[in-house]
Amino acid sequence: MSSQPHTVLPWVVRRTRLPLLSLRCVGCPSESATTGEGRFRVNANGKLLDVWLLVRCVSCDRTSKLTVHERTPVRSLDPAELGGYYANDPELVASRLLDPLFARRNRFTLDWKGAWRLDAPPAWLDGAMPVQVAVRFEDPVPVRPERLIAQGLGLSRNEVLRRVKCDSPLRRTTSAGFTFTVMPGD
Repeated sequence: MSSQPHTVLPWVVRRTRLPLLSLRCVGCPSESATTGEGRFRVNANGKLLDVWLLVRCVSCDRTSKLTVHERTPVRSLDPAELGGYYANDPELVASRLLDPLFARRNRFTLDWKGAWRLDAPPAWLDGAMPVQVAVRFEDPVPVRPERLIAQGLGLSRNEVLRRVKCDSPLRRTTSAGFTFTVMPGD
């Protein structure tokens, strides 16, 4: 009998909403903010534009601005992108918010708690073994493979460490796709 997995199952990690921002509020001691409906503010100064993404404190509702473009010549921006800023395009809000350079420049991190879900087929652990699973991320959700696998299979994390062979470290946070093989239990 071959030890190669003969069943390959797809798992997908999807964003359910935009993550909260871990960002210090200037009005209160809170460190959480949200983009709310996702609004941009565009300010023209002659032929130069400033573009900000507006965020709101979840505790005191104070609005802050995250710099998207600062003193940028109008002609250097893509017209479709500029139209997206004026229209408050939700996809443009998400792409800016999920951009790691934007987060670093504006000094915030993303809090993904409750902002994603795992789409996986129902439990199949009593079927033929071994089984290979391919995990794909639609957005850069940082999770530890060990916890994601435990949630998806309904196993304890110790059982996952014992029964799963993975192509990436199980105890290191990742947001990139990976594959793993579930071996039969003893």
